[in-house]
This record gives sequence, C-alpha cells and structure tokens, in this order.
Amino acid sequence: MKGIKFLVTAFTASLLMDASAQTNQKTVSQNPFGLVYGGALTENVKGQVSIHPVRYQLHGIEIVANVYTPANYDPSKKYPTLVVAHPNGGVKEQVAGLYAQRLAENGFITITADAAYQGGSGGSPRYVDKPANRIEDIYAMADFMSQYQGVDTAKLGLLGICGGGGYSLKAAQADKRFKAVATLSMFNSGQVRRNGFMNSQTATIQQRLAKASQARAIEAAGGKTQYALTSTAPLTDEQIAKLPFELYREGSIYYGKTHAHPNSSGNYTLSSLMDLMSWDASTNSDLINQPLLMIAGSKADTKYMTDEVFSQAVNAKSKELFLLDGATHIETYWKPAYVDQAVKKLATFYQSNL
Repeated sequence: MKGIKFLVTAFTASLLMDASAQTNQKTVSQNPFGLVYGGALTENVKGQVSIHPVRYQLHGIEIVANVYTPANYDPSKKYPTLVVAHPNGGVKEQVAGLYAQRLAENGFITITADAAYQGGSGGSPRYVDKPANRIEDIYAMADFMSQYQGVDTAKLGLLGICGGGGYSLKAAQADKRFKAVATLSMFNSGQVRRNGFMNSQTATIQQRLAKASQARAIEAAGGKTQYALTSTAPLTDEQIAKLPFELYREGSIYYGKTHAHPNSSGNYTLSSLMDLMSWDASTNSDLINQPLLMIAGSKADTKYMTDEVFSQAVNAKSKELFLLDGATHIETYWKPAYVDQAVKKLATFYQSNL
C-alpha cells in the first residue's frame, strides 16, 4: 500500500500515469498518423477531412502538430479556425485529436500541438510542465495558424480540454485574437497541484514547495533532474481499483490501456511545482470578455473546477455551462454519445460566435 499511496500523491498533480513504451502492445496504435482515438483518419482522401502533420519553432524548440482541414478544403477560401489544447500529460493523437477531427468535419480548420517539452515536441529536460509554457504553446498555435492558407484570422476560436482548458482560459484573458473560447472537462492544474484533488493535500503544501525548491537548486547546480514519478510502470488492475478518485481510476485506464500512446506521459519535473502551485486558472477570470462555453460531465468529480471559474467569468460577452448528463470526466474524452453531444454543442457555439 505504501507504493500506491506514493503514486496517488504524484497523480494528484496530473493525469495519472506514464503511458510509455511499457504499455500493453495490444493498445499501441497501428494508425499511420499515430492516432489512438475511435474513428481516426487512416489516410487523406481528396474531398474529405484531411490531416496534415506540421512542425514549427517556438523560442528555439521544435513543436509538432496536426492540422485538420475540412472536406473540400480550398486554400484560396477563408475558414473559421480552432486551436485545440490537449490535457495534462496528453498528446495530440488522443482526445485533442478526436475533437480537432470532429470539428473539422463541421467545417473548421483545426490545429492541436504537443506542448513544448512534452509529447513529440522538443525541449529539455523532458516533461517540464509550467503554466507559462502551456499558455505560450496556445499563443504559438494561433501564430502558426495565422499564416496558414485558408485561415480566417478574424474567426479564430479556442478549445481547451482538461488541463488545456485551464490554460486556454488564461490565454483568452490576454490574447484577443481568440474571438470565442470553450472548455471541455476543465481541470485547474495549479489548484490541484497546490491543494490536491478535492483539497486532499492542503496539509502538505509547504513541504511540497520545499521539495520543489530543492529540486530546482539541484538542477541549477548541474545535478540530475528530479521527477514526480520515480516509477513509470503501468498500474495493475488491482492498483487502479484502489485509487481514491474516479478521475484517477478512469484516467489510468484511458491513458495506460485503451488510448495509450508512447509519447503520452503523466510525469513532470518536481521543480515545475514552484510555478504550478503558485498559479491558478481562476484568477483574473473577469478579463475574459469573449463568448464562453464550458462543458462538463454532470457526474464528473472535476465539475467543481468548471463551476468555480464559470461563476467568476463575469465579463464574458455571453456564457453558458453545458452539462453532459451522466458523463464522468474521462468519458467526455471517448464515449461516442457524449462526444457527439459535445461536438454538436461546440460546433453551434463557434458557428454563432465566429
């Protein structure tokens, strides 16, 4: 049980486990684009939705991304465009890609990129996870798409999923290129890193900050980078069943089994906690003046985070909280009935506001 308790503490800071090369070979994608979500594209067919792997530089770091173009895409025309930010520990080939593809099916150009230091993108040390970086990733996707053929820069929208939702809210506070912002199963990374999930770790805030500070000192002295997870071996079914929160149990299955990807990792550098624990997605929510749509599962144990931010976004041009009845947090990532509802709502929202 001691090992399980340690893992639970580490997973409180992210979605859960390292879905690395040690994952079950049956779950490794055979998709030519590396996509692991249901209904993923396997080839580009003329006249249909297509995927375009791209690379660009962000402050000297190579970013890998996928751009999805709608059916009968004509680069001489102008299309509303959406930037999609992935969850903590996630990659573009998982849920972010699913929603990017489905929204392209509704006539949008979309992009989703692996965050710097994570996934297939560059950056060293690996798994640096700082809010400022994730927000800069979002700005950079907008920069890149502003130069992409067919993009209508006057009709640029933003979608953030899970941790990407919290970062998208912060990006929208400052970047008014985004004319409409939506979140799906928003996760307030800073709040959870600081207080623990459902405020389960408030008694250890100062101790964890001290460890993060020590980890930075070691790095500054040229020592070995310290990580939150000292073991990245997948959890057993028995260990998963003993995890205390539904988010962690279902997330372990999603990231480690059913939708595992070799570039996806829930690990992060301990020094990142210095930035994460002093950050909060809900601060300055009054700066959001764009139309706002927040989607969450009615049964999600993360819903309290969406509720908090939604209530504080007092200056949004319009705002709506849309609940997927019966859905948990992770089910909004893959379950067809919930994905269909969310995509329909998102498409209508962006069509009305872009």
